[in-house]
Amino acid sequence: MNALVVFAHPDPESYNRTLADAVVRGLSSTGHQVTLLDLYALDYAGALSPAEWAAYTSEQPIVDPVVAEHARLVKQAEILVFVYPTWWSSVPAIMKAWFERTLVMGTAFTLDPRTQRVRPGLTHVRHVVGVTTSGSPWWYIKAINDNGRRTIARTLRVACGRRTKVTWRALYALDGQTHERRRAFITTVESSMAAIR
Repeated sequence: MNALVVFAHPDPESYNRTLADAVVRGLSSTGHQVTLLDLYALDYAGALSPAEWAAYTSEQPIVDPVVAEHARLVKQAEILVFVYPTWWSSVPAIMKAWFERTLVMGTAFTLDPRTQRVRPGLTHVRHVVGVTTSGSPWWYIKAINDNGRRTIARTLRVACGRRTKVTWRALYALDGQTHERRRAFITTVESSMAAIR
């Protein structure tokens, strides 16, 4: 299957980068074709531009060629994976911008011409995965609604087919974790990616 991994962390030596590499290794080990989008390395624009906003409801909502390429990759992907640190109870701003600029009408959804109701556009996606870390403990993230997980595992999931599976891997209270626990989480992430069929 084609897998698209969207990664957001500004430090190329970060623990999150290690997790993104584990995702790629795990998926590749079982024959999936993997594309990694490192949003910070791509110097991805972190906000919707005025031109994009003006085009948002048009028949051609994507005006940036980089975004058009990402949308093409999304349309080919059967597995979508998001690797990021949880900041302010959500995905980093650059990833939020990626959602807003890439997952537009014609890519993530369509409108019923008669009712104008939203219809899923990602029905080809068979698996959605979130891999994240947080400095806060699990109970705190849950108390403030874990907006990154809600965005990916609920909102994005609605744009997919009914049979699309969701896998969630999170390491909470990262700063207090031992080296062994961090290594174990990397292994868990890699093996769970290798298990996707």
